[in-house]
Amino acid sequence: MKFVDEARIKVIAGDGGNGCLSFRREKYIPRGGPDGGDGGIGGSVYLLGDSNINTLVDFRHIRTYTAERGSNGASANCTGRGGADKLIPVPVGTVAYDRDTEELVADVVSDGQKVLVATGGRHGLGNTRFKSSTNRAPRKTTHGTAGERRDLMLELKLLADVGLLGYPNAGKSSLIRKVSAAKPRVADYPFTTLHPNLGVVSIESHRSFVMADIPGLIEGAAEGQGLGIRFLRHLARTGLLLHIIDLAPFDDHDPGLGAELLMAELEKFGAGLGDKPRWLVFNKMDLMTESAWDEKVQQTLQHLDWHGPWYSVSSVDGRGTSKLCTDIMQYLENRDPLEAAGAVEEKSNKDLFSNIPAAGTSSDDDYDFDLTEPE
Repeated sequence: MKFVDEARIKVIAGDGGNGCLSFRREKYIPRGGPDGGDGGIGGSVYLLGDSNINTLVDFRHIRTYTAERGSNGASANCTGRGGADKLIPVPVGTVAYDRDTEELVADVVSDGQKVLVATGGRHGLGNTRFKSSTNRAPRKTTHGTAGERRDLMLELKLLADVGLLGYPNAGKSSLIRKVSAAKPRVADYPFTTLHPNLGVVSIESHRSFVMADIPGLIEGAAEGQGLGIRFLRHLARTGLLLHIIDLAPFDDHDPGLGAELLMAELEKFGAGLGDKPRWLVFNKMDLMTESAWDEKVQQTLQHLDWHGPWYSVSSVDGRGTSKLCTDIMQYLENRDPLEAAGAVEEKSNKDLFSNIPAAGTSSDDDYDFDLTEPE
């Protein structure tokens, strides 16, 4: 199925039912008085989080969603039936914006969450409502009000704990294949990854986290070069960014300069991505000797003036990946619960990393981690 993360829809809430103009007419009761009932309220439109849906592809075929109108009032003081609400199932992680006002209308973050996006119209009043001591036979009623109408832009932001960031062919897809059961496409040409992928990394029983892989970025992505930055929204909810840097010496590229250019693209995108906790992951250590690798890593760290966490891994043979994943798990478990929900400012890398051994100082043998071999 094609991955679709944007859709435009129109939602129309139901109109309220009209009030009834009626008088009681029965034998032997010549002046029965007004008995017109109120109309029913219009149905509202809700977005409903559904964990069984993964994309917004269904909204490419059905674009208009209408709730039921309220019934009109009737005689004998009968109130009209209220209109049925319209529930629209959406993937968990969907955000809805009003296309006219650019207002944030809904943010669906959990399975079963119901968010109101269009309110049904109010009911009209029957003539019984206007009876008084001076007006015993009112002929006044009101009509129901129109239901709310909105043009919505739906965006899907994947809910993941960790996001992978890097240039094309840096090894992001290979890494997620190695540490999880996800099987994204891997090939030796740029932009092999065309849509985001999610993988669950299991450390041990009841200890796991979700990792998201997005298409690679290049310089000028903010201006639409390559695949642009339309997929960066999927990193907005992550608690940690892994910046994958390719150190393989196939050309004269400068890894440090490339990392700086990529961070500049994040700053242009905004949404707080430039301020998120970020770890450096140097990939493809299987393609270099140990001495050459250490030299290139130190050169890159000095170029970036980097003092945060960093790791050396090989997404092919798995070296370094078990320690990386175990430390990520510990990092996520040490976070403040409110911070994890995005309610408070994030702590610095240093504060959250204080209880984790320094990278490169422990052997992979110190960790019991089951790696999934790529197909």
